Amino acid sequence: MNAQVTADDLAARDADIEALRQELDETNRGVLALYAELDDKAAQLRDANELKSRFLSYMSHEFRTPLTSMTSITGILLSRLDGPLTAEQTKQVEFIRNSTRELTEMVNDLLDLAKVEAGRITISPEWFEMVDLFSALRGMFKPIVASTSLSLVFDEPEDQIKLYTDDKKLSQILRNFISNALKFTTVGEVRVSARLTDPEHVEFAVTDTGIGIAAEHIPNLFSDFVQLDMRLQKRLRGTGLGLSLARKFAQLLGGTVAVESELGKGSRFSVTLPVKIADPVPPVGMP
Repeated sequence: MNAQVTADDLAARDADIEALRQELDETNRGVLALYAELDDKAAQLRDANELKSRFLSYMSHEFRTPLTSMTSITGILLSRLDGPLTAEQTKQVEFIRNSTRELTEMVNDLLDLAKVEAGRITISPEWFEMVDLFSALRGMFKPIVASTSLSLVFDEPEDQIKLYTDDKKLSQILRNFISNALKFTTVGEVRVSARLTDPEHVEFAVTDTGIGIAAEHIPNLFSDFVQLDMRLQKRLRGTGLGLSLARKFAQLLGGTVAVESELGKGSRFSVTLPVKIADPVPPVGMP
């Protein structure tokens, strides 16, 4: 009797094991099918992203030629080479020139975004001194500040700091921070500073006395195509790419960006970079 019970138990156990094996096989087939579907979706997303990057790059290149022509023509008109302009004509041509410059900046942002996403942005580091960087930025913004009541102040670092990084990418980050600060500051000043946070890292900061940013907007501030929902932002349109590109360029240089702001009391945008970039730094989005 005991032998018969044992045989029945073994047969039941074997049946359970076979049922479990079949269930596991079915589950494995389902998992494999899911992996195949995920791989297919990932390939589709890669293709879509590549197509978007190619479109942005092509569109940006195509826009540059007519924009360059418009800038040249308005420059000729304002120089009076083809004859005098009335006060109203001068006003309208200046409006066209300023609008063309803004559109050119948008196109350049789109082109940079396409290059970053396609992994075609390269880093060209070299040694340079902080004073030279500040001098170039001061000269670049002097004509803009001259037409406003704002003060643009550069706090020269007490110690002579040399950096080994891509000065053009760093300059583009700071130009973006300064441009935004000037755009959203109606009274007071914009101050640019630099300091060593430790022997191996330097922090650049752009502080303004402008309109500030509400706390709920700060977490997404460096995302692509983000524009704040406020009256002044709606009047001063852009691509919403400047801060996103600043973050991506900072990553390319081995650094990080940050922001501190209080609505109605101004903002402080900063980028912290290594004094000497690790060679090489892979492009954003590349393995």
